[in-house]
Amino acid sequence: MSIGEDRPIRVVQYGLGPIGQGAAKLILEKAKAGQLELVGAIDIDPQKANKTLGSLVNAPSDVIISPDAEDVLAETQPDVVVHTTSSFMPQVEQQLLQCIRHGASIVSSTEELPYPFARHPEITQRLDLYAKERGVTILGTGVNPGYAMDVLALVATGVCTRVRSVTVNRRVDAGLRRQPLQNKVGAGITVDEFRERQEKGGFGHIGLVESLRLVMHGLGWPIEGFTENLEPVISERKVKTPYLTVQPGRVAGIKHTAQALRNGNVAVSLDLRMYVGADQPEDRVIVEGDPPINLVVEGGIFGDTATVAALVNAIPQVLNASPGLRTVTDLPVPRCFLPEV
Repeated sequence: MSIGEDRPIRVVQYGLGPIGQGAAKLILEKAKAGQLELVGAIDIDPQKANKTLGSLVNAPSDVIISPDAEDVLAETQPDVVVHTTSSFMPQVEQQLLQCIRHGASIVSSTEELPYPFARHPEITQRLDLYAKERGVTILGTGVNPGYAMDVLALVATGVCTRVRSVTVNRRVDAGLRRQPLQNKVGAGITVDEFRERQEKGGFGHIGLVESLRLVMHGLGWPIEGFTENLEPVISERKVKTPYLTVQPGRVAGIKHTAQALRNGNVAVSLDLRMYVGADQPEDRVIVEGDPPINLVVEGGIFGDTATVAALVNAIPQVLNASPGLRTVTDLPVPRCFLPEV
């Protein structure tokens, strides 16, 4: 599709949590240039349903938020759905299939979607085959996974004649982030509560292994094996955020690591520390190669804003991609599109 040449790209926002609201607001801002049009909004929250999108995101829009995805998709016939509902593939499969059935490509923040082939092979195959049958594209992206600990690392290797290993360290002050993320990393709970939630699964950062697999796949390295470890970071002081208070001795957040082996050695190592009160946030990529690379984003990449940007900026790339389930390594280098208006 020629972006903005014939008509605006018709977009539906599916899910209006903090990230979905941010995406909707950015789409509305980009729409001023005439290349996007937000034609529908979906959310099952009764506090949001049947209200105008504009009243929720504080931007001009008379689109009515509907809890009925089927009606919205059938009525609006979007080119693209920006999907922001859940982290886990089994929970979103039917939502994605529904969008595909209506002929819409999808850009999703589902953290298991950027590289779902190993964790959910059957779901992945169903989505890929159906998308190809309907001639649409599915992409999972965001800041992490989707950029900070995978794409940025791969881009850093682009000037190397050879690469021996890649290390990515990400330190995030969760106290500056949205409430759902602070809850997701266990800020304020006890260590025993942390272990209970960890045992149940679906807790902490989702997508670190997906980032690990993306980097290995992007470099063409088979994974001989990998390790993953999740530990609590204990606060040494009282820390308050707009949403909660972390007392000394309680959990401030997580230290989440993953390593992949190649030829018996650690080829890719990812270290994520995401906790309330983290000092000197940063994103760092270290490539042991020729030449060596030490790439640092001082202050770190602010995840909420970056996730929203990654989703919206992917819209034209997804529309121009081959049908099927794609990864960020299949598409051109991520970049901002449309001038400021």
